[in-house]
Amino acid sequence: MVIAYNVTWNLFLLLLVIGLIGFSFIGGLGAGYFASLVKDEPIRSEKELEKDIYDYSETTKVYFADNVYLGKIRTDLEREKIKIDQISEHLKHAIVAVEDEYFYEHKGIVPKAIMRAIFQEFSNSSVRTGGSTLTQQLIKNQILTNEVSFERKAKEILLALRLEKYFTKDQILEAYLNVSSFGRNSSGRNIAGVQAAAQGIFGIDAKDLSIPQAAFIAGLPQNPFAYTPFTKDGEVKEDLQPSINRMKTVLRKMFAEGYITKKEYEEALKFDLKAHLAKKKKPDIEQYPWIIYEVEKRVKDILAEQLAKKDGHKLEDLRKNNKELFNRYMALADQDMRQNGYNIHTTINKKIYDKMQEVVKNYEYYGSPKLEKKKDPETGKTVTIEEPVEVGAVLIENKTGKIISFVGGRDHNREQTNHATRALRPNGSTMKPLAVYAPAMEMGIVQPGTVVADLPFSIGKYQPKNYGGGYHGLTSIRTALKHSYNIPAVKTYAKIISQNPVSYLEKMGFSSLAQEDYSSFSLALGAMTYGVTVEENVNAFATFANNGEFVDAYMIEKIETQDGKVIYQHNRKKEKVFSPQTAYLMIDMMRDVIQSGTASSLKRYLSFQSDWAGKTGTGQDYRDAWFVAVNPNVSFGTWIGYDTPKRLETTYKGLTYSNRNILLWAKLMNAAYSIKPDLIDPNTSFKMPKGIVSRSYCAISGDLPSELCKKAGLVQTDLYNAKFLPNKVDKSLAYGKFVLVDNVAYQVPANAPAEFVQEGPLLKKEVLNNLGISDVSQLTKLLPSGVKLEALTLTGNRVLKDNGKAPSKVPAVKLSGTTLSWSKSGEYDVIGYRVYAAPSNSNSFKKIASIPAKNNLSISVGKSPASYYVVAVDVAGKASPPSAIVKTVQSGKAEPQQKPKQTANARQ
Repeated sequence: MVIAYNVTWNLFLLLLVIGLIGFSFIGGLGAGYFASLVKDEPIRSEKELEKDIYDYSETTKVYFADNVYLGKIRTDLEREKIKIDQISEHLKHAIVAVEDEYFYEHKGIVPKAIMRAIFQEFSNSSVRTGGSTLTQQLIKNQILTNEVSFERKAKEILLALRLEKYFTKDQILEAYLNVSSFGRNSSGRNIAGVQAAAQGIFGIDAKDLSIPQAAFIAGLPQNPFAYTPFTKDGEVKEDLQPSINRMKTVLRKMFAEGYITKKEYEEALKFDLKAHLAKKKKPDIEQYPWIIYEVEKRVKDILAEQLAKKDGHKLEDLRKNNKELFNRYMALADQDMRQNGYNIHTTINKKIYDKMQEVVKNYEYYGSPKLEKKKDPETGKTVTIEEPVEVGAVLIENKTGKIISFVGGRDHNREQTNHATRALRPNGSTMKPLAVYAPAMEMGIVQPGTVVADLPFSIGKYQPKNYGGGYHGLTSIRTALKHSYNIPAVKTYAKIISQNPVSYLEKMGFSSLAQEDYSSFSLALGAMTYGVTVEENVNAFATFANNGEFVDAYMIEKIETQDGKVIYQHNRKKEKVFSPQTAYLMIDMMRDVIQSGTASSLKRYLSFQSDWAGKTGTGQDYRDAWFVAVNPNVSFGTWIGYDTPKRLETTYKGLTYSNRNILLWAKLMNAAYSIKPDLIDPNTSFKMPKGIVSRSYCAISGDLPSELCKKAGLVQTDLYNAKFLPNKVDKSLAYGKFVLVDNVAYQVPANAPAEFVQEGPLLKKEVLNNLGISDVSQLTKLLPSGVKLEALTLTGNRVLKDNGKAPSKVPAVKLSGTTLSWSKSGEYDVIGYRVYAAPSNSNSFKKIASIPAKNNLSISVGKSPASYYVVAVDVAGKASPPSAIVKTVQSGKAEPQQKPKQTANARQ
């Protein structure tokens, strides 16, 4: 018995020793194998692990002004970071129950689960229960790969143990819930993180999820795209049963783990998934494509600038000199913008923007579409399409430079070009204030009252023409701008081109100027090599409203991280371009454009009144129509034209192309006014600065009026910069005697009847020579409207000779009411006409007037019944026979009468 016991005991000890040795050997082999698997894995510090597990992309959000949510930047995956305390307890319980029931107990791994998984692997079991905790899954998602291998699994275990050493369970769970994939949302976009899942699937925040909603979302990570309820188009799947079954599995686990009661479990099983899904939502890019794309471009520029600056570069220098490095920074900026979950705050007012898009959509007066041949990008074949009239518009707050709203086009689906911020077009006559008149006034070359001859003109081969043809003679700069005469603008520009007026455009933000533009005289009329955007054109006009200071327009107010750290804040920059005096004079001149010039139709279109000053513009061959106007608060401009430059219809539905654009401008402004009247229509007007004075000038020269100028009725008044007042008196006129034939002055012959000899202001011949015209008959058609021309004639050596015979009888004498008129004599030497009258029923005629041989041959007579005839008198004093007699009777009608007796008076 004792022997048997000893044998048995020794055998047991032997087997135990052998077992321990074997176990130790196997364990040693296992430990060695494990060590070999993880030998290349670096030992990560707490900071490194923190960086790795929280290194996940977040979707960047965009906001309208005043923190009004707009949408999200385009990304392949939508994600929104959220804190653990902002997540529903139900969702935390659901995730733990279905993914890691021992989460709050283990130290990163569950050994028996790992052993079970290893056994299943070696036994090639068809049942695979998995051995990964939430910690391990987080490691796999954030640090390692999805590779199926023992090496990856060993590293996963090692890192999971290390992660649990440094981080709390809540930190690990928060990271897991933010990184996991959850399928698609109701827009069809891929989503990750529970906040994006809650909003995208149920339309609520993660903190508000109910038990069944939490169970549904918790079930998605196992197979996100099999269980997601939405297709890639955002439609609800026809068969939701696999998703519902997965939700029920999660609910059962929650009940089994004690997270919900039986009653809650049974009620959750009745959940109507389809009824609670979020409605199909258009992606943000479809709702506000013009804004989203524009924001992306501007934010990329900002971030690239910051990245380049950090490395000691200037982005603008790289753009010009190192395209490869420039493109690299732009790519990094793009990645940064799409993955770092910024909050981008813009200047765009949502209500005004929405209202403007509505106006553009419903506007009826663009004009007809025109056919255009284009190459189909897919087939490569040339196809004929209908190209509609497009539109671009920008509204800017003057003092800040904020872009309050804009119109990028009529239909983003048809044409993606942003016609407000990216399309370059010649700006027509809206260039005149910017590059011609304001710079010329700043240099002291012209002032509003400066007189320019609008007559045929050429510089080399360049021969500018006025809109509609024709010429307007001597005109002030003010009048030339008001009616948009081209020749005075080019003549003015020619005076300043040597002083580089294009530099003023550079200061006002024109960024697409070509080298050829600097020497082109046609730039005065807006003819540019490439053109300018609506934004830049309107922004430049705001300079006048800002007392001559340019404030660069902007759309991005600030960029901040999700935790509120501001990484970019717009810093307003001012640049002095013009003096306050030049700016005000330009404003005052542009007021006239709206009051009585090319934009006078605006007044009847606007629903409110404001102190507007503006300028119209037309592109070459009527390809573009512009209107830009400013008031003390805002600047606003519109452009219409075809994408492929073509002539706009002169008239459409009863409106000219210019009035169609002005009407659109007014409708857009009326819409903005209905939203923010205080912004659009300030209760103040432009204030005149010191240094502006009113002065009279002579309309024939622009100089100070002489006494003769006053006598000739040629005095006009305008505003001037006190630094550049007229400093010499007009010398265009002389005083003398003359006889007048067809408004041309001649020397007084010795035997000329004194009654026809006149004296008064005479225009010096050299004035006409300087203007390039030959005689005063041309000049009388070319002087400013509203001046008195009766006494203005031309000095010279003209001599009128007697033709040796008496004048023939005066033709076509007639009496109309109280006006007696007649046609001129056929003799060239006639210098005047005598008018005779006799009372009714009398033949006793007496001379009542002597009329010089001017163009307008008429005289006002009384209402009393009388008889009249007219006699022509030549330079030698010979008189014609009396004309036919006309007389008035009591009824007021004129009747012819018998030929009168030749009296002594008739031969005077």
